[in-house]
Amino acid sequence: MKKRVGIFYGPAGGSTERVAKKIQIAFGEDVADLIPIKNCTAADINKYENVVFGCSTIGKETWQSDKSKPDWDNFRSELDKIKYEGKTFALFGLGDHIAYAAMFVDAMGILAKEMLKHNASIIGKVPTCEYEFKESEAVFGHEFIGLPIDEDFEADLTDRRVKEWVARLKMNFA
Repeated sequence: MKKRVGIFYGPAGGSTERVAKKIQIAFGEDVADLIPIKNCTAADINKYENVVFGCSTIGKETWQSDKSKPDWDNFRSELDKIKYEGKTFALFGLGDHIAYAAMFVDAMGILAKEMLKHNASIIGKVPTCEYEFKESEAVFGHEFIGLPIDEDFEADLTDRRVKEWVARLKMNFA
């Protein structure tokens, strides 16, 4: 890996940001930049050839509420403006495999589907056999499209999962 890595995450604060920081440390703070997605544009993403996107999934009752839009909803229109060619992407998603087992890390899958419409090159798939859940939009074939993390019930596995995942990404990022 020779080029800088842009780690874009949302929401800012909480578990998603903590995991994003762990990923940054695993890459090396001298190699990876940590950027909240909240106020970003496609131009911010386009500065990097190696990009990690991190998001969290919450329950449907929250998705359908009248609350202000979450960070990724604000950024969603920018996905069409990213220059995907020549970039390599990786995704991580936070979810709760017990309370939301039927939609575990769905946001990661929804984001990936939008990116794949633009022929995004996404690396860092993870076998589903390492997780307990009922359903997930983040499952493509027999793998998660990225790294699922459950900080609510499996926080003790996060450090190992991040370390192993980033080691694989380093081999595949330019």
